[in-house]
Amino acid sequence: MKPAPVVLSVFALAALSGCVERRIEITSEPPGALVWLNDQQLGRTPTQASFLYHGVYDVRLQLDGYETLQTTGDADAPFYENAPLDLAAEALPFRIDNIQRWHYVLTPKLEATESKEALEAGLLERAGAMRAQLDAIPQPEEYRKDPGGEPPPPDPADGGSGQRGG
Repeated sequence: MKPAPVVLSVFALAALSGCVERRIEITSEPPGALVWLNDQQLGRTPTQASFLYHGVYDVRLQLDGYETLQTTGDADAPFYENAPLDLAAEALPFRIDNIQRWHYVLTPKLEATESKEALEAGLLERAGAMRAQLDAIPQPEEYRKDPGGEPPPPDPADGGSGQRGG
């Protein structure tokens, strides 16, 4: 008994069938950042990794002199990876490359771009602004300082700790 031509055709197509190769390529500005994808270290940018599933991935990039970037990357499914086309795409006699390209821009650390004096001046300025905001909030009478700048005297009823309430 001879095999039917249709059966031979199916086996021939199966032998020649390609596949869909899925890859994520990650680049950064500047290059050379260490990359983690879902907490697995991939290497330094530019880098790439194979993936199986479309969706959102956790991405972390680190480079000396730059702020650590923790973000996400979305591996969108192209039209041919949705049912029922996905079955046909897998059965085609050639390979299809599904490449997701993600590019990230890193921010330099302030320590790398500002002098020590400028950083200290900025800190003092922010502290002064914060103090002004706090001073603008009305406080209950029992917590206010007297005009001489001294805190109220300790209350003997609380053991002399100076704290009110309990």
